[in-house]
Amino acid sequence: MSANDQQQSDAAATDYSFEVQAEGAGLRLDRFLAERGEILAAHLSRSRLKTLIEANRVCINGAIIEEPARKLCAGDIITLSVPPPAPAVPQPEDIALNVVYEDDHLIVIDKPAGLVVHPASGHESGTLVNALIAHCGESLSGVGGVKKPGIVHRIDKDTSGLLVIAKTDPAHHGLSRLFADHGRTLPLTREYLAFVWGVPDRAHGTIETSLGRHSIQREKMAVVAEERGREAITHWEKIADYGVASLIACRLETGRTHQIRVHMAHIGHPLIGDATYGSGFKTKIVKLPAAARLAVEKLGRQALHAATLGFAHPHTGEELEFGSDLPADLQALKEALTNFAR
Repeated sequence: MSANDQQQSDAAATDYSFEVQAEGAGLRLDRFLAERGEILAAHLSRSRLKTLIEANRVCINGAIIEEPARKLCAGDIITLSVPPPAPAVPQPEDIALNVVYEDDHLIVIDKPAGLVVHPASGHESGTLVNALIAHCGESLSGVGGVKKPGIVHRIDKDTSGLLVIAKTDPAHHGLSRLFADHGRTLPLTREYLAFVWGVPDRAHGTIETSLGRHSIQREKMAVVAEERGREAITHWEKIADYGVASLIACRLETGRTHQIRVHMAHIGHPLIGDATYGSGFKTKIVKLPAAARLAVEKLGRQALHAATLGFAHPHTGEELEFGSDLPADLQALKEALTNFAR
């Protein structure tokens, strides 16, 4: 950013000032700010406040403070300068979107397999974010970061199905709270359909582990010791038995990277087509008849689809639920497996 750009940004900043009363003495700086009414009204999260503090945007008694954990004293004068949201770096691209629902606050998309959600190394363009910037224009929230505007959750590139994206700052704040809660106390439903190798010996179950980075293959996730990972809970139900394979409905209680893929492999039933977590099951394809074998070979991806998404609208409070039918490739796989099992 040039000096002129910085001056323009500072000129457009929103400034706040607070005096610490006796009841605020001893509190952490970030906690104190997060509890101010003006901050809550502006939908600035505690993590956002931490970033602002570390960016030299907060002073106490005229001195810049860089420590979110700084303890306060009665009589301290705190000033906070909040810059306007940075423009999204990704450029708008005319990429067709399957819009399931849209209003002034949010948009629900049925994402095809192969579409990356947000720009990253190796995928700087052609992403869902590029398409959303073109579709939504200036309304797209900047709270999620310059490369992830409006994104509150994601699904893997090669997983298809439903995603909700915030179009405004308040919607982003509300949806982020929902997804951070994982549906435990707030209305949120995320159900996936997964075609897996083998047939579980029970009708349903719950997988509860800690997930973290693989100790050697860093691009992979793995079940790890509790102190090395984050809690991950998947509830599953057997929908169809095809003999050599099954259709499983998975409901997420947490939302970790590759959670369903790792969890199903962990119990011995990796996803069909999953080259990362199911490579040891490639030989099972020879047990399938020609039609089913062709359907598996044509997939070129893990057989996973985000089929149901339900949540409370962050503005109206209305509970919404959306469903997505299996895309053509997974429907062809289902039909081939069904015919094989007859």
